[in-house]
Amino acid sequence: MDVSRIRTLRGPNLWSRHTCIEAIVACEPHELDLHALEGFEKRLRELFPAVGALKPSNPPQERLSLAHVLEDTALALQAQAGCPVTFSRTAATLDPGVFQVVAQYTEEVVGRLAFNLARELLAVVAAGEPQTFDVDAAIARLRALDEDVRLGPSTGCIVDAAVARNIPYRRLTSGSLVQLGWGSRQRRIWAAEVDTTSAVSESIAQDKDLTKTLLAAAGVPVPEGRPVRDADDAWAVALEIGLPVVVKPQDGNQGKGVTVNIVSRDHLDIAYRAAAEIGEVMVEKYLPGSDFRLLVVGDRVVAAARRDPPHVIGDGEHTVSELVDLVNADPLRGEGHATSLTKIRFDDIARARLGVQGLTPESVPEMGRRVVLRNNANLSTGGTATDVTDDMHPDVAARAVAAAQTVGLDICGVDVVCESVHVPLEQQHGGVVEVNAAPGLRMHLSPSYGKGRPVGDAVVAHMFEPGEDGRIPLVAVTGTNGKTTTTRLIAHLMATSGLRVGMTNTDGVYVDGRQIDSGDCSGPKSARNVLLHPDVDAAVLETARGGMLREGLGFDQCLVAVVTNVGAGDHLGLNYITTVEDLAVLKRVIVMNVAPTGYAVLNAADPIVAAMASKCPGSVVFFAQDHDHPVLAAHRVQGKRTICVEGDRILVTEGSWRVQIPLQGVPITRGGTIGFQKDNVMAAIGAAWCAGLDWDTIARGLASFSNDADNAPGRFNVMDYRGATVIADYGHNPDAMRALVDAVNAMPARRRSVVISGAGDRRDEDIREQTAILGTAFDDVLLFQDACQRGREDGEVLALLRQGLADASRTREVLEIRGEFVAIDAALARLQPGDLCLVLVDQVEEALAHLARRIREAGAPATGSVH
Repeated sequence: MDVSRIRTLRGPNLWSRHTCIEAIVACEPHELDLHALEGFEKRLRELFPAVGALKPSNPPQERLSLAHVLEDTALALQAQAGCPVTFSRTAATLDPGVFQVVAQYTEEVVGRLAFNLARELLAVVAAGEPQTFDVDAAIARLRALDEDVRLGPSTGCIVDAAVARNIPYRRLTSGSLVQLGWGSRQRRIWAAEVDTTSAVSESIAQDKDLTKTLLAAAGVPVPEGRPVRDADDAWAVALEIGLPVVVKPQDGNQGKGVTVNIVSRDHLDIAYRAAAEIGEVMVEKYLPGSDFRLLVVGDRVVAAARRDPPHVIGDGEHTVSELVDLVNADPLRGEGHATSLTKIRFDDIARARLGVQGLTPESVPEMGRRVVLRNNANLSTGGTATDVTDDMHPDVAARAVAAAQTVGLDICGVDVVCESVHVPLEQQHGGVVEVNAAPGLRMHLSPSYGKGRPVGDAVVAHMFEPGEDGRIPLVAVTGTNGKTTTTRLIAHLMATSGLRVGMTNTDGVYVDGRQIDSGDCSGPKSARNVLLHPDVDAAVLETARGGMLREGLGFDQCLVAVVTNVGAGDHLGLNYITTVEDLAVLKRVIVMNVAPTGYAVLNAADPIVAAMASKCPGSVVFFAQDHDHPVLAAHRVQGKRTICVEGDRILVTEGSWRVQIPLQGVPITRGGTIGFQKDNVMAAIGAAWCAGLDWDTIARGLASFSNDADNAPGRFNVMDYRGATVIADYGHNPDAMRALVDAVNAMPARRRSVVISGAGDRRDEDIREQTAILGTAFDDVLLFQDACQRGREDGEVLALLRQGLADASRTREVLEIRGEFVAIDAALARLQPGDLCLVLVDQVEEALAHLARRIREAGAPATGSVH
């Protein structure tokens, strides 16, 4: 079994809405039927019983191959490691013995490792050596990696709350920096710290002495104390304010270096050394009572917990050291913050605390004796938490909110020491001892005792108003032809409404009219970059097949999905997309991921596109030039949204409501004479309508969009050259050729010529068909060879293009020219006033610049004028 071309599908994809690992797996003939592998399944189940039921994806048509077992094993390994994965699939390709194996993942590196471990496991089972593979170690490795890379409990609960509100998220680093929402509506969090947190406020919170000064001035009770220079100064302060005292770093977190209830000089010296390792040290009066953490979000306390110090209970048999080991063996206790509890630290501070109790690590405490290992109660040092949210006195909550607002933090953890939260602090000599920015949330999510609190919901509710989901209008456009023009026109309409638009297409990435990237940017990476940009109010994303195959979509759902058409010339034969039906299944991914409140705008005249309507979770808008098209008519009768051409107008209807847009006011259609542009306009109107634009704005935008080399480079750019008409277009498949022929035939011309090459990565029949179509409409054909032959031999594409002209009904002359610009110059030199030349450009920007230069040299009108 050979595994190759492993891909990570990071968004909704051909197989699923889930993130998935996809691999090409080639099986040897004897591996195509598991039942033919004697003893294989028995050895596999003995080694890895959790693999579950083994069955092909489409029984009984398929046999159970080793590829299917790889799928099941990769998924089961992740599930055993605690990853919430459920989806997998194996699909046979047209190549005998070759499969596409897909398995869901939640963390990419974990999914890839699971795939590799599954391969190793199956290899040793097939070799009859299962004893050489340690399944438990493999699962432990996966679990450890998952705990290391997944979001921690604080960040994770906020993200989960956002997802529950349909707020999209994106992890910006391997750590806890996460974007919630898109574009100009995005917010960012870093664990429980939000993007509105002031750096000044955070700095104040880190300086514990300054925090106390500000809180005292605001009337919030705090313990007496001050920073110290050295251990002697610390002891002097302790005697000055009275024992017992607390020693802690002036700038610290997570309880690091904090020692409480110090009553002796020896204990203080140990505590001082621990605190000094962190930074400057301060000593303050020890307040009797329990340690409480109050979580403030905005202007209210949303959760409160009593934190108890790490301790063990004697059983009369085990030493203190052994009891600590037994407690730390609890699977709920981990080394970091990924688990609900942390292992108890057994260090010098713990030993000193034992000494205060008359114990050593080797002591055997009597049955039921509570042995405290630390007096500070942070979970980070092994403490436990008990929820007391419902027990809190309003005055205690008010003091916590006042402390947060005095420091300037909208989300913070306020540490209070008092006998009980039932009584106001002033009545029991309690006080606020710390205010913490970026507080840990796990004690409130999964307290050791009591019920968990939905603190993630509270943080998200603080960041987003009720009903807000952080999304901007997102329009995804796909199809075989017209998608770039349609994308640009939709973006223009949205910009006309005053929105700052982020657009991706095959020419680049644009934000608010400014190009920020160039090249083919119709993939998911460019889409994510647009949604990351803080100045984007709406996104219009051309979504090409290649990106969907390589990585899936760059977004989880769209408000509007537009499918212009699906044709046979769009890279068929690549990546196991061999038929138009296969291509349609891929392109309908954007339709399947329309929001329930969104729309799919579909070409009713294309049966394959029209059939996508049944897969749309939202509503559907159909468009077609034929007013009486059956699909359109049936949709119209049901009172649903339709767009069509009626005479010299575009007609938009929904129920009894209608709008008419004169084609004469839509320059891109040249008065309604260019058929494929009418399709593009109707698709754009549908998208703008469904995105909520008003009709005056749509009409203004249509009237002001010119199809020139600046607005739509390589998309039927019409120019004048010495009285002849020159058209530059990027058409590159048979369907595009047919549309261009129809458009050119509607334009008067004395003699017609065309300049064309062919892309080497197309099928032979697709290359031949292009010139076969052009041969019916053009008198002269100038063939040139592409700059990149894409795997073809020199001259091979030109030969195929010539073959397509073998039965040309109109073409009288065929020239072969090496070099695109040489071919363009040769075509221009042959033009006479009244002629028409269609230039099918390869290097779009360079070819358009070359044409513009030649037109300037000829003293003709500026390039790009549409007439």
